[in-house]
Amino acid sequence: MHRRTFLASLAGLAIAKPTAARMKHDMSGHDMGAMGGHGNHNMPQGGGKPVLPEGLPLRDLPRLENQSGVAGTFKAKLTAGPSTVRFSEGLDTPVLAYNGANPVIEAREGDRIEIAFRNEIPNESTTVHWHGMPVPADQDGNPADPVASGRERVYAFDLPEGSAASYWFHPHPHGLTARQVYRGLAGIFLVKPKEDPIPAGYGDTVLMFTDLRLGADGTMPDSSMVDLMNGRVGDHVLVNGQKNPAMTAARGEKRRLRLFNATNARFLRLKFENAGMTVIGMDGGLIEAPVAVEELLLTPAERVELIVSFDQPGVAKLIALDYEHGWMGPGKPNEAGMTLLTANVSTETAPSVPPLPAKLRSIAPLGEPTITRRFVLTESMGGMDQGSMSMSSDMGMKFLINGASFDMDRIDEVSKVGQVELWEIVNQADMDHPFHVHGTQFQVVEHEKDGEVTKPAYRAWKDTVNVPAGETVRFLLRQDLPGPRMYHCHILEHEQLGMMGTIDVRA
Repeated sequence: MHRRTFLASLAGLAIAKPTAARMKHDMSGHDMGAMGGHGNHNMPQGGGKPVLPEGLPLRDLPRLENQSGVAGTFKAKLTAGPSTVRFSEGLDTPVLAYNGANPVIEAREGDRIEIAFRNEIPNESTTVHWHGMPVPADQDGNPADPVASGRERVYAFDLPEGSAASYWFHPHPHGLTARQVYRGLAGIFLVKPKEDPIPAGYGDTVLMFTDLRLGADGTMPDSSMVDLMNGRVGDHVLVNGQKNPAMTAARGEKRRLRLFNATNARFLRLKFENAGMTVIGMDGGLIEAPVAVEELLLTPAERVELIVSFDQPGVAKLIALDYEHGWMGPGKPNEAGMTLLTANVSTETAPSVPPLPAKLRSIAPLGEPTITRRFVLTESMGGMDQGSMSMSSDMGMKFLINGASFDMDRIDEVSKVGQVELWEIVNQADMDHPFHVHGTQFQVVEHEKDGEVTKPAYRAWKDTVNVPAGETVRFLLRQDLPGPRMYHCHILEHEQLGMMGTIDVRA
């Protein structure tokens, strides 16, 4: 296999201009006067800032128990509500959680899913968005379908053949998504194939990346103006809720790792020191053939499946490299060299396992599009209303798609079930934006910058793609289920400030 530097990114850019009333609602709870930044991300720990323990054994995320006694049906209860976590010794941090944690749902292609959901978040509506999953529009947890505090609903859908992939779920209530996610609401949804081409001896390990900002008292500070401009980035990157946890491996061991970027806004350019990485899957499941890589870029909401080869005894570290994605204002985080996970590789030789298949699956091309849609992403910064310190419709931050801000009562595009479309996402902003489309997976066709066009090295199913500043990304998609679907930037603060639109898919 040809070894290359691989950027596994697909980005969601949508920029929007809220009305004054909606902007005021969306900004509630944020420190609008904190123009000086949102914590010194690039400062060392100390000076009253909580210290998180490192090097503890990597823990598994809890599994949501299947309460169905019927074969082919997954049935469970899921509750969103307050909980408490001790990230730092002697400090209890109030969080939001699903069933008190970040659970994993595991099901198989063809299964019927029935999730009885209850919202116990005080005084806030929420939803459960099944990110990347091919679910009906009325089960997708979009912002127009909120579950009020104290209320329940059932999410029910079938997993079609060919849907095996690494998905996740998170809240999606308009104006509250960013706050609820950074306070802890996220979970993993693994859809397994009936026959897995990856040998069982490689294992199957979930690594969910979140980030965390703590005050001296252990609480999570509200977001600042800089957070709203750039997206909230915490002081600590956590893996399965731990800072730099440790895992053990034997020399020559090969591990299947599923990486999930569940942060609000952090771009993770990743490299494994003293270990080899091979990409086997992306957002929408396995790719056609394994691809060896030196590094990869995982933007907010993206997933990647890797085989990591621990061939050298000693310490193998998963580290973050610097990545310039654009930053407005002070407080730019210094991420270069951050260790996210440490593998301690023994001198004992691992048992032999079968090699990876040369072919993992077939991905048929979507074919020629019948329509082309163009989405231009822009951003601008205005002034503040001097009297109220709230953003005005004419003077505030503007994150826009095609010059418009998200309006829940507006349909931006109309499509047809089964229609192949070419989408052009044009980033005329100063920042990268990860672009996400609900209800389907798409195939990236090309990137273009300054007239130079580059093609992807291989075909893959994606639901989120990074659109770097100054670039155009083109992808093919087809919606197979009717109903309204969202498209938006997955920097959640940008989505909240209008970087979102609605396409109505009609039968």
